Amino acid sequence: MDFDQAIQTINKLLSKKKPGAFNSSWILKHAPRCYRFFHKHIRTDLGGIDWDKVTYALEWKYQRRWAPGRLKKNPTPYENAGEVDAIINKNRDKLYVFIAPQDITDRRVRDIISISLVRLAQNGNLTAKQEVMKLVTYTISDWLEKYYFLNRWQGYEEEVQKQLEGCIRRYRYTGSFLHYVYRTLEYAGRGIRPFYAYSLNEPVAYGADKCHIDNVVQDPETGAAKMYDRNDYVNAPDY
Repeated sequence: MDFDQAIQTINKLLSKKKPGAFNSSWILKHAPRCYRFFHKHIRTDLGGIDWDKVTYALEWKYQRRWAPGRLKKNPTPYENAGEVDAIINKNRDKLYVFIAPQDITDRRVRDIISISLVRLAQNGNLTAKQEVMKLVTYTISDWLEKYYFLNRWQGYEEEVQKQLEGCIRRYRYTGSFLHYVYRTLEYAGRGIRPFYAYSLNEPVAYGADKCHIDNVVQDPETGAAKMYDRNDYVNAPDY
């Protein structure tokens, strides 16, 4: 048996038995030979069965039924650079995929690396969490420049990091961690007010003589510079 034969067998079983959901225990029960093959040959860099690789190879309609065990709600945090290095060193010459992926193969490599780090982070490895957040942030920065419906996140860097942390914590399986992050930012960003940056030397309106710099005032209490707001001076007490 090889990998393709094992996947074909599981696809046929899923088509025949039509389970609403399935996991590794289901495969062990209904396809023990396939399970033994995965156990022996399809392993992660840290030694466990690579179920992300297995489920990714299944037909899409069955991928969506994959229901792995519950994630740990409060994993014990720890730092282990060795676990992270095992993943990074294996793919060091491919890290460019987070900045400039060239094709679908590069995007798949990007997902393999990111998912491997996400799984470590979900187990409590803080070093893995920092590494995957750093790498994925490169990709997100490119998205914010490239896609109009995501550029409203510009100026909300801290909130983007919070969204990314949430994605790492919640991710179960969608075939692509980056796709999951993208959709999360797309949906969560609908309620965000776009942040517009402009030069203070620009006119306040088209054809106007007054520039934004003319609206800068100094707070009499704090000495801080801020934009003039008429509401700050309506009904203000006399000093």
